[in-house]
Amino acid sequence: MTIHIGADPGDIAETVLMPGDPYRARWAAETFLDGARLVNEVRGMLGFTGTWKGHRVTIQGSGMGMPSLSIYANELIKDYGCQTLIRIGSCGGMQDEVKVRDVILAMTASTISTPSSGIFRELNFAPSADWGLLNSAADAALRKGVPVHVGGIYSSDVFYDERPDLNEQMTRHGILGVEMEAAELYILAARYRRRALAVLTVSDHLITHEALPSDQREKSFGDMVEIALEAAFAPG
Repeated sequence: MTIHIGADPGDIAETVLMPGDPYRARWAAETFLDGARLVNEVRGMLGFTGTWKGHRVTIQGSGMGMPSLSIYANELIKDYGCQTLIRIGSCGGMQDEVKVRDVILAMTASTISTPSSGIFRELNFAPSADWGLLNSAADAALRKGVPVHVGGIYSSDVFYDERPDLNEQMTRHGILGVEMEAAELYILAARYRRRALAVLTVSDHLITHEALPSDQREKSFGDMVEIALEAAFAPG
């Protein structure tokens, strides 16, 4: 048991999926896991552990933004021994070829700052995904026929952005989408030698201003969860 996770030793699996929304964690656990049971509800940040095709999996909410994710990822890694951490969440598309409902697999995650910025000082550390997870997730998406894009994303430290000039430069340099957590997850995975990946559903678009209707989100998010699970337990 830690300050923010009330699970007992052994309650948390080595493989963890991390949606930002705790209610999405509940939905994913009830939809995809067998025998899912609540293992954490501290501060309403729900976590569930069950099995997927015989493999133990925990789905733990991370909250919104890198500071919140950093708390949960640190405790999952250092106190519960988690080895594979996959963020499952939504993002905003930033390229014309990236459509709403598509899936983005974040190869890299650019950012202005993270909770780890003080460690690196003047160094611009380049956070990246685990290659094995990335490759397996791409294969899973192709098998499922899900439109998928692999490349760099931007992890913002603000939700209400007032930097159109920065968005323009990111689009110019091929950034696929924007979200708020992946960069810190990748940094922590590198620090503690763990596997990490962000599998993201494009729920809205910064260029076209299209947004995924709420009644259509569940199916699209379902593809994302299945891709993450297949990547986590891919042979080899």
